[in-house]
Amino acid sequence: MNIFRILGDVSHLLAIIILLLKIVKSKSCAGISGKSQILFALVFTTRYLDLLTNFISVYNTVMKVIFLICAYVTVYMIYVKFRKTFDSENDSFRLEFLLVPVTGLSFLENHSFTPLEILWTFSIYLESVAILPQLFMISKTGEAETITTHYLFFLGLYRALYIANWVWRYHTENFYDQIAVVSGVVQTIFYCDFFYLYVTKVLKGKKLSLPMPV
Repeated sequence: MNIFRILGDVSHLLAIIILLLKIVKSKSCAGISGKSQILFALVFTTRYLDLLTNFISVYNTVMKVIFLICAYVTVYMIYVKFRKTFDSENDSFRLEFLLVPVTGLSFLENHSFTPLEILWTFSIYLESVAILPQLFMISKTGEAETITTHYLFFLGLYRALYIANWVWRYHTENFYDQIAVVSGVVQTIFYCDFFYLYVTKVLKGKKLSLPMPV
């Protein structure tokens, strides 16, 4: 395991912790897309089914369990505990536009046609687009709370670090996973505009705002 992988995992975990702390401290899930969180919970569920079949390391197992627990706690917070603060009107992205093509692609392009492998591939493809309902919600409302932008920044940083991890593994281990790499690059591209706004506005103490859709 290399430093890029570790930093990527830390960044990913930090993003989730920031989001959970925001919800708990404010007792509100305003500005957070419940649909994106459902997709992330589905990503972790389908990816980590190998917890039941394979043991890689204590670190690997612990991180998988933490991500699973955090994902479902977040969904519970949004749809149960603080459901009255959930902005369902603006969280209106239609998930079938993502789930249908991702499901079809996972059957067409995978490493082997087995249930676990197809579900793993599904999780990789789905993760690359799972943030779209959140970005759509921000574009619809025209702005985002600072704490939400920090969450998105560290989530995007996690993907960027994983690209560095794959580059490192290719040069040191001659390892290359086309499905993971292409999906990771696609996901990182979705964050590019956000990274620019984060650096030029949020880090300078300004509120992130976007032009309202016509």
